[in-house]
Amino acid sequence: MKKKSFEPILYSAAGIVAMALILIAVNILIGAARQRVDLTKEKAYTLSAGTRSILRKLDTPVTIRFYCTQSENATPETVYLRDYARRVEDLLGEYKQAAGGKLVVQKFNPQPDSDAEDSARLDDVEGQELSNGEKFYLGLAVSLLDEKQAIPFLAPDRERLLEYDLSRAISRIETPEKPVIGVMSPLPVFGSPANPMMMQMGQPGQGQEPWALIGELKNDFEVKRVEMNADKIDDDLKVLLVIHPRDISDKAEFAIDQFLMRGGKLIAFLDPQSLVDRPPQQNPMMGEMPGKGSSLDPLLKAWGIQFDTSKVVADMNFKMQLRNGSDAPAFLSVTPEGIDPNDIVTSELDNLWLPFAGAFTGTPVAGLKETVLVKSTTDSQLVEGIMAQMSGDSIVKSFKPSGTSYALAIKLSGKFKTAFPEGEPGEEKSTNKVATATLKETKSDNTVILVGDADMICDQFALRQQQTPFGNFATAMNGNLNFAQNAVAQMAGDSDLISVRSRATQNRPFTRIKKMQAEAQEAYQSKIKELEDSLADTRQRLSELQQAKQGNQRFILSPEQQAEIEKFRKKETEANMQLKEERKKLRRDIDSLETRLKWENILAMPVVVALSGISLALYKRKRTSAK
Repeated sequence: MKKKSFEPILYSAAGIVAMALILIAVNILIGAARQRVDLTKEKAYTLSAGTRSILRKLDTPVTIRFYCTQSENATPETVYLRDYARRVEDLLGEYKQAAGGKLVVQKFNPQPDSDAEDSARLDDVEGQELSNGEKFYLGLAVSLLDEKQAIPFLAPDRERLLEYDLSRAISRIETPEKPVIGVMSPLPVFGSPANPMMMQMGQPGQGQEPWALIGELKNDFEVKRVEMNADKIDDDLKVLLVIHPRDISDKAEFAIDQFLMRGGKLIAFLDPQSLVDRPPQQNPMMGEMPGKGSSLDPLLKAWGIQFDTSKVVADMNFKMQLRNGSDAPAFLSVTPEGIDPNDIVTSELDNLWLPFAGAFTGTPVAGLKETVLVKSTTDSQLVEGIMAQMSGDSIVKSFKPSGTSYALAIKLSGKFKTAFPEGEPGEEKSTNKVATATLKETKSDNTVILVGDADMICDQFALRQQQTPFGNFATAMNGNLNFAQNAVAQMAGDSDLISVRSRATQNRPFTRIKKMQAEAQEAYQSKIKELEDSLADTRQRLSELQQAKQGNQRFILSPEQQAEIEKFRKKETEANMQLKEERKKLRRDIDSLETRLKWENILAMPVVVALSGISLALYKRKRTSAK
């Protein structure tokens, strides 16, 4: 009997040991396979198609030397960095697996005065000094034969850009020759030096750093400055980036035209009302005045496109709320509803900020095809640019949807014809030299990208500055810089990195709530308009009655006037009640939506687990009863 009583215990113990061994074996196999389940909507932890394409093209083994200090001192900084280093190591493992034997990962622990520290310095990997004085290395170097690309420090704030930085380094060693691009702008996009004279006089004269966009472009391309009065664009430029060409000369526009005729690519950020390009000295009594608008009128007209620099686009679905709480319908936060999902430049973007952007209208001439990359919704209208900057509330108050979806950024492709068929502006018409030298048409299809706002790529509208223990870091607030980089990369022929870069910023605003607010706002404004019209009619009626009185009766209200005032007060009371009801209805609908989403998020997983358990129990019961 004792032997039989021990049998269940032995069987149970053996079963537990067997199950433990199976679990350990499964974990080892899964760990070796490095398979992860990515449940994020944007697949932020899955290698992109662009990265896999870059790795598939490797025909010679690439070596990645990964440096990470394994410090024995556990401080909040070292724990945070080591935790981030593990995520970097996981990503390197996925790269190695996807490369199919063409990628070698070597790990080093650069302790003070060690061979690993010397190797890190030779690879241009820099140690960051922590608050306790200790140096912490966290960087890598990618090498292929004699080519080498280093990432001196893997900043944790760039984790969403980690895949892009690593794929870019591998791409650069495959093709070390960087394409040459030019940047033309009257704005200080390349930075500006400090003014010692102004500083001595006690006035702000510190210099400006180059825009972040320029720094990012220099990582991928050789960037040249092109002057605003240039009479020729260098032949070695592959892409010309024009940013807010305010007061551009006719000769410079002719130079751009001929650059395009020779096969060069053009990206132009135009602007009807620039916030960045403010006048240097303003009268404080007049407030801040907007900067000048910019366009390329001769070129646009030759292509059949119009760009009105006096009007900006206001959209109730894309409006933003400023820090003071006021609505800004002309300060657009464009969601996927207004972004082309099919073009490679915009396919991975989900949010763009365009402050006071202009609209491209017209029909391209024969031979050119237009692709709208960014657009407004039909709940939009064109408003005066100066009024838009002075008061967003006034736009909301008088807003009337046009029913038109305005193009905010477009791509033109096809064969372009010159905008200067008679030759360079300012040259004598009697000579035939210019006429014969002027190119009339592109030999093959070409591409131009036009954007209706230049402020969007300035740091203050694209980046958020953050203070961290490792210094001041900038993080992306939107996809603005990605959009500009994607456009340049596509024009320069480097398309693999576009899908990798665009995954760096993902934003999912409450589009349904915004739409509900826009509908309620429209109803709200119609009630206000009705009330204002009634007030105007009452005032007009009172004025007429007043003028009909005798001189000695001017200051006494007549029965007709009292009746008109009473009538208006009644309408006002009814309108206010209706407005209050509209606000309550909007708040009720939003609260209902938020509550439903909250309960769905809270209950979804328990319900799935419970249903799975019930289904499994029913299945087992069915099998047992069948026996």
